Amino acid sequence: MPLLSSRVANLKPSLIQAVVAKSRELRAAGHDVIDLSIGEPDFDTPDHIKKAAIDAINAGHTGYTAIGGLPALRAAIADKFQRENSLAYDADMITIGAGGKQIIYNAFLATLEPGDEVLIPAPFWTSYPDIVTLAGGTPVITHCPKEDGFKLTAENLARSLTPKTKWVMLNSPSNPTGAAYSAAELEELAGVLRKHPDVWVLSDDIYEKFFFEGHEYATMAKVAPDLFERTVTMNGVSKAYAMTGWRLGYAGAPKSLAPAMRLCEGHSTTHPCVITQHAAIEALNGPQDCLDHMLEAYKTRKALVVESLNAIEGITCLEPAGAFYAYPDIGGLLGKKNPEGTVIENDTDFALYLLESAHVGIVQGAAFGLSPNFRLSFAASTQNLENALDRIAEAVAVLKP
Repeated sequence: MPLLSSRVANLKPSLIQAVVAKSRELRAAGHDVIDLSIGEPDFDTPDHIKKAAIDAINAGHTGYTAIGGLPALRAAIADKFQRENSLAYDADMITIGAGGKQIIYNAFLATLEPGDEVLIPAPFWTSYPDIVTLAGGTPVITHCPKEDGFKLTAENLARSLTPKTKWVMLNSPSNPTGAAYSAAELEELAGVLRKHPDVWVLSDDIYEKFFFEGHEYATMAKVAPDLFERTVTMNGVSKAYAMTGWRLGYAGAPKSLAPAMRLCEGHSTTHPCVITQHAAIEALNGPQDCLDHMLEAYKTRKALVVESLNAIEGITCLEPAGAFYAYPDIGGLLGKKNPEGTVIENDTDFALYLLESAHVGIVQGAAFGLSPNFRLSFAASTQNLENALDRIAEAVAVLKP
C-alpha cells in the first residue's frame, strides 16, 4: 500500500518557488540577481498597522479566539464590504483564514465531492488547480488567450461548463496577467451562469485596491445580485496593506456555506494568528492613505515595464488593468538560439536562460497554464526594474535565428 495519498502524489511543486530557490542559490554564489518572480509588495507594512499588533501583544491578547475570529474583525470586514463594495454580509457570513489560500481551500473542502469540477480560466494563479485537487475535486482548465484579453468570455464559459461543474474561479485583477473584468463583462458571464443554477462562483478579489487609469473594480456578487447566494467573495490584507507574511484572508459567503467553511477552519488552523487579527482590524478601519502611495508607485512602474518590454523585438506586452504584474508574449523568440547554441523552445527555456545568463528571475507562462509568456512582477524598486529590463533587452539582443 503506498504511503502517499493520490491527492498528494499528484501535486506538483510550485514553479514560482523553484525560481525563487534558484535565485537564492545564485545569490549565495555571489551573483547579483534581480528577482521579479514573486508577487509580494516591496513596501513595509504601514506603521499604524504594526503598532496595533504591538499594542495587542503588550495588552496580553495572545490566546485563542473563536474559530470565526475576533468579533471586531468580522465586523470590520462586514463594514468594509458594505462601505467599499456595496455588499451586505452580516457577521455570520464572514469567514477568515490564514491567507487567501485557506479561504479558497475551506470553500472547496466544504463543497466538493469526487468528480466535481472547478472551472479555472488560464492564465491562472498557480495554486488554484492544486487546491482543487487537495479538496477532492477535478480542476478543469479553459484557455483565455491574449486575443480575449486573458479573460473568460461568455462564449468560452458556456462551452466549458459541464454537468459536473461545481465552481467557476474568477480573479480580477488577475495574477498573473493584471487583466480585470468590467461590470459589463461580468454581467455577460452572469447571463450564462443563470442557466446553470447549481454552479457557484469564487471571486478572488485580493488585488482589488490596485486598479489603473480607465479601469474600475467590479465583482460578481455586486454586478449580479441574483447570484449573491452562490458567490463567495474572497479578499485579504496581504497585497493591499503589504502584509503577506502576516497571513490573513477573508471572505463573504452565503449563510448556506459560511458555517461549513468555519467548520473546516476549526479542524485545521482553528483561526488565524490573533496578533494578525488585531493588525487586520486596524488595516481595515484605520487610515487608508498608504494605499494611494503604493498605487501611484505601481502606476509609474507599470508604465516603465510595458513600454520597455514592447520595445524589445520578439516580445509583446498587453497593458495590465491592475495588480502588479505584466504577462508578455515571447512567441517571437521561440526557435532562436542563445550564445551557447541552445534553442529557446518554450517559455521555460527562456526563463532559465534569463536567470542563468542575465540573472533576472521571472516565471514561465507554463506555471500559469498559458504559453508562450512569462510573468514579471513590478512590485520592485524602479532602479531594480530599470536594471532588470536592461538585462532582458541585452539577453534577447544576443539571441540568434
